[in-house]
Amino acid sequence: MHIPSILKTISHTLKTKNAKAVIVGGSVRDRFMGLQVKDYDIEIYGIFNIDALEQIVSQFGKVNIVGKSFGILKLSHNGKEYDFSLPRIETKIGHRHKDFDVICDSSLSYEEAFKRRDFTINAIGYDIESKNFIDPFGGINDLKQKILRHIDDNTFIEDPLRVYRAIQFVSRFGFTLHDSTFELCQKMINDNMLEHLPKERIYIEFKKILLKSNKPSIGFELIRKLGILKYYPELKAIINVPQNPIYHLEGDVWTHTMMALDEMSNLKTGDDKKDEILFWAILCHDFGKATHTRITAEQITAIGHEEAGIEPMHLFMDRITNERDLIKKIEPLIKYHLAPSQLFKNKAKINAIRRLSTNVNIEDLVLVAKADFLGRTTQESKSGIFEAGDWLLAESKKIGVSTKAPFSLLQGRDLIKLGLQPSPAYKNILHKAYEAQIEGIIATHDEALIWVRKLLNI
Repeated sequence: MHIPSILKTISHTLKTKNAKAVIVGGSVRDRFMGLQVKDYDIEIYGIFNIDALEQIVSQFGKVNIVGKSFGILKLSHNGKEYDFSLPRIETKIGHRHKDFDVICDSSLSYEEAFKRRDFTINAIGYDIESKNFIDPFGGINDLKQKILRHIDDNTFIEDPLRVYRAIQFVSRFGFTLHDSTFELCQKMINDNMLEHLPKERIYIEFKKILLKSNKPSIGFELIRKLGILKYYPELKAIINVPQNPIYHLEGDVWTHTMMALDEMSNLKTGDDKKDEILFWAILCHDFGKATHTRITAEQITAIGHEEAGIEPMHLFMDRITNERDLIKKIEPLIKYHLAPSQLFKNKAKINAIRRLSTNVNIEDLVLVAKADFLGRTTQESKSGIFEAGDWLLAESKKIGVSTKAPFSLLQGRDLIKLGLQPSPAYKNILHKAYEAQIEGIIATHDEALIWVRKLLNI
């Protein structure tokens, strides 16, 4: 296992004091999975108080002591951060995620110390000096078998967030949730143990499902099977909602949404902030079908579901985050998600594309619409070609509105130069000028000046 040189140096120093440094947790797991190791957590045995550990570690860089009361120190060295901790026993004493009674004890055996961890795959250690792996709960074999298994019933239930962590690990790694862990998670849900979780913590786990999974649908299907959708009625409402088989051979709205999520995973831009917005948009894009689907003898329709999906999207997102800017950016992607296909079908003119750009980022919209289009089982979708999106993106780029609305050619300073005194009328004049620009009546700044002179008879 690759060990940063600074950790080797610290380990050698600890050895002279009859102490031992053991790397634990995700870094060891990721090594076995062939993933890039980013964070190192080091547990120290043989040091019996956190002050003594701080004295040693502080020789090698700046130490952050925010977690000191929990037996944790953060060392900053050459721009990287390392977590050092003492073996400890944690006991839940309240509903909040920090409500734990922590007892540090460096005399604990590896099995006793690792028992507080959530899953066997996260309870593997690596002794830096002996270069041996420590695996008291069979985590290495579970990694080989791609099984996610909890360690201990009593310690697992002390942090209900572990239910969401189980889901995101299964989704990210393509693992199978062990039957015993599935049953325990389901019992915790049925016992309403998840109700006290802060939504900020849940939000982080959702983000990992969306951004780090090759198939986010795995995570959401597990959410459904475990019964967690009782907390998210907007998602639950799209299950068994039928769709027009002409456009949706795959089945109900839930099935389509799961397929579209997986398609979005293939369309990621690599910009996490942008990708997150796109994922939330595609997850919520058909919420309106729950209320606007109509079934007749001739057909199934969901007219107006785009606009109708805005309110349930807000309700759903409010359950998991207070990020108002994020929610605001999701809204137009839902409201206009059918626009690419509609404009293409109607052979829309340039001014319609220009107007669309004033309401939504067309480049982002095309990605959402493409995931929507490809997340189906029609022959057109199976081709992998979204002709409407390709057309709209190309046309919007030609006129420079693929990522932003046109810049207003007429400005307030122009009105001042024409001799107008600043007044509330400015806003109305500028609005009319911008509308003329969107319609293609005005194309240059000079044309804007001529247009406004005619409007004002000056």
